[in-house]
Amino acid sequence: MKKRGRPSKVSNQVCNFDTTQVKLVKMQDIKFNDDLFIPMETKTIVDLVLSNEGGLFPGTNTVIIGDPGVGKSTVLLDWIADFQSQGKKVLFISGEMNEIDMYGYVKRFPKFGKLPIMFMNDYTNCPKQAVEQVLQEGYDVVLIDSWAEVTAMVKDQMGWARNKVESWLLDLMEKQNKAGNKANKNTAFICIQQMTKQGEFAGSNRIKHMTTAMAALRFDGRGADAERYLEFSKNRRGSVGDKIYFNLARGGKVDYSFETVD
Repeated sequence: MKKRGRPSKVSNQVCNFDTTQVKLVKMQDIKFNDDLFIPMETKTIVDLVLSNEGGLFPGTNTVIIGDPGVGKSTVLLDWIADFQSQGKKVLFISGEMNEIDMYGYVKRFPKFGKLPIMFMNDYTNCPKQAVEQVLQEGYDVVLIDSWAEVTAMVKDQMGWARNKVESWLLDLMEKQNKAGNKANKNTAFICIQQMTKQGEFAGSNRIKHMTTAMAALRFDGRGADAERYLEFSKNRRGSVGDKIYFNLARGGKVDYSFETVD
């Protein structure tokens, strides 16, 4: 007996499109704020891999994955603390840690104690509205840890499908990239994302296409002697393949060393 394939889904949505609504743009006619092209610096060698100019550009989106236990949260908290020390307005949206967890980080890295933090477990009844409201204040850099936890909370609240909640967060980020907030800041986002069993980026192609840069934190070797490094696989503003090695063992400081591709 011949098996029937699953019928293809046909959208019943009618698009009444007026071709006169198409808007063509000439870049020479667009005026941008000059600050949009000045990178934000950590004043560490990390700046060398964030962009060719050195630093993180406003209005960009960076997605990070990493091996379990490699130190994703520590390294990225170190970055935004360094941005803060250079006068930038930063925000940490924590979907995974609570206040007690974070206090453990602050004990090891005291400079994390100055970071403004939104703990998502304080807003389990209304996570969508809480995220939207806090981003309206306007920030230079926002760290989201993690993409999966924040979107899962909103998905449960709203009863949305995964692709809809994903689109909600991407659209919200894009609005903030374009300074859609009270402070008129072109917010740059750094998001920790899940990875597949094969060690690749999880998520839809839209996430991958909308990001300015994608990087992974890995172990080089095994056991106590394993080194840790960060490597970009995509970077519209910089190079790929260069590695930043880092060490978390020395109290109160993340040490970095730089290795370039030949």
